[in-house]
Amino acid sequence: MYSDPKECLYCQNNEAQHNLMIEIAHLTVSRVFLFKEQTYRGRCLVAYDKHVNDLNELSDDERNAFMADVARVTRAMQRAFNPEKINYGAYSDKLSHLHFHLAPKYIDGPDYGGTFRMNPGETYLTDAEYDQLIAEIKKYL
Repeated sequence: MYSDPKECLYCQNNEAQHNLMIEIAHLTVSRVFLFKEQTYRGRCLVAYDKHVNDLNELSDDERNAFMADVARVTRAMQRAFNPEKINYGAYSDKLSHLHFHLAPKYIDGPDYGGTFRMNPGETYLTDAEYDQLIAEIKKYL
């Protein structure tokens, strides 16, 4: 299924997007967001700048630049939060804009050893707590 850029969560920068995530930074070819639902402390999302449906649509240079941005974010998350592992998710079944979910996993934390849940709806923070997480990530970006 291919999505229309006029209806795309990442292209439209609309209220639906703002209800789910907070933009942290613009990188080389992508935008980085903090997920508001924080069951996985420090969970982020990296979305490609342009509306492409899949990683295989990018040239080698574009793909390498995008994956470098993804790696840059995971390095920052690792330094900021020290998770045991960071899970990567690139599903796009219903919204075909290239993006990666980055979910930190902690040994005694939710779903360790299994697949992270897309939106468990269990943990929301105060604005000050979101600001603190964002500051920690930005410090290492």
